Amino acid sequence: MPKEYFGLDSAKELATILRQLKAQKIFLVTGKRAYHSSGASEVLDPILASYEVAIFNDFEENPKIEEVKKGIELFKQSGADVVLAVGGGSPIDMAKLINILAAQGGNPSDYIRGESKITNPDKPIIAIPTTSGTGSEATHFAVVYINGQKYSLHDDHILPDYAIVDPKLTFSLSPEITAATGMDALSQAIESYWSIQSTEESKSYSRESITLAIANLAMAVNEPTNDVRIAMSKAAHLAGKAINIAKTTAPHAISYALTSNFGVPHGHAVGVFLPGLLAYNSEVGDDDISDRRGLGYVRQTMEEIFSLLGAENADGARNKLIDLMKKIGLETRLGHLGLKSTEDIELIVNNVNSERAGNNPRALTSDFIRDLCKQLF
Repeated sequence: MPKEYFGLDSAKELATILRQLKAQKIFLVTGKRAYHSSGASEVLDPILASYEVAIFNDFEENPKIEEVKKGIELFKQSGADVVLAVGGGSPIDMAKLINILAAQGGNPSDYIRGESKITNPDKPIIAIPTTSGTGSEATHFAVVYINGQKYSLHDDHILPDYAIVDPKLTFSLSPEITAATGMDALSQAIESYWSIQSTEESKSYSRESITLAIANLAMAVNEPTNDVRIAMSKAAHLAGKAINIAKTTAPHAISYALTSNFGVPHGHAVGVFLPGLLAYNSEVGDDDISDRRGLGYVRQTMEEIFSLLGAENADGARNKLIDLMKKIGLETRLGHLGLKSTEDIELIVNNVNSERAGNNPRALTSDFIRDLCKQLF
């Protein structure tokens, strides 16, 4: 796991880390706006003034392979010995992709598609999130799109060496970004709890994350205080640590097409499908169970999730999630998110990520996904 620094003003620890690493040249990957709007520039620029810094921010949300290749070239030209990622999930994923793929030497797409194996270690990487959502600073995978298709590159080398989680950098987040990224964190925590790859360690992270998110997300969007922001930063980081072990499941698997084809922010897209899939997983049976630990284990796990959400049963938990989405201003109907036809639904059905779907405790069918989309229309 990364060496972690958590708390208000922890971003200042960057100075100590860079001295320990004996850094000389730094490759800074950051979003086009967040670096300044979050207040990161005010804290980090004085620290970075002592170093030679190359900045890469020429990419959009949801990194594309063409942008990664552009970053790799700039990274190689910079001669940097340390990578610094500052921003939300996309900048941190971009930094992880550039760092690991530049070290391999082959065609980046081959490693992403699994056609070539990662063998070479990368440069030290420091991740500083400016949102409370993705948990990318705590995971050993990174998302990238090739020709509109989502891939998740994963390898132990990808995990950042240092994670600095300074909640102060989230204080200026808009309600919209707070809602979408917070929903991503909550979804990650719930999905990792029911994932067939969960462990007692991952579930302990998930439990604390769910508890924090349920108690604080609506306030973080509608009436944020410093304490609430701190709680959501912790919830997001814990969710990242949970999915680093257990990985995400069906809500994420189905959501990617909603983001790539209809422009719905990732966390919002995941949240749309989460309530229906919670209800679906609660009805798991002998004929469609995917978890080797058995039917009793999965049903007990679902009961524990209901309790963590403050509900008595699946219907109550499902309604609790829908109500939360509404409280934080996230649309829950696909018909209001740009889908207009049965062809649009088929686009969702036919672009489910099979790797993530395979982590779900109940097997998914195309018929169920189609019916779920129709119910959500």
